[in-house]
Amino acid sequence: MEYVYAALLLHAAGKEINEENLKAVLSAAGVDVDEARVKALVAALEGIDIDEAISKAAIPAVAAPAAAPAAEAAAGEEEKKEEEEKKEEEEEKAEEEAIEGLGALFG
Repeated sequence: MEYVYAALLLHAAGKEINEENLKAVLSAAGVDVDEARVKALVAALEGIDIDEAISKAAIPAVAAPAAAPAAEAAAGEEEKKEEEEKKEEEEEKAEEEAIEGLGALFG
């Protein structure tokens, strides 16, 4: 994966993605460079429009599953609020009943 990241870094910096530049980035990151992997990546990226490939990436498919837990969390928070409100109402009723009972003693 670090080889692809290095290529993306070079692309973002506006540098040519070639073996020498990839090796330099990987070495600077402390990666033990595998010559065969570097050559294979450079060959695979030859003629590829990286900007187009990035724009066609499945980003919405990645974002949609992340939205589901957020919606579930929001629903969970609403349920907690409702439960808290119910508890408060029950406590208030219990207090009122207790007060009424005390009033009967002194009434």
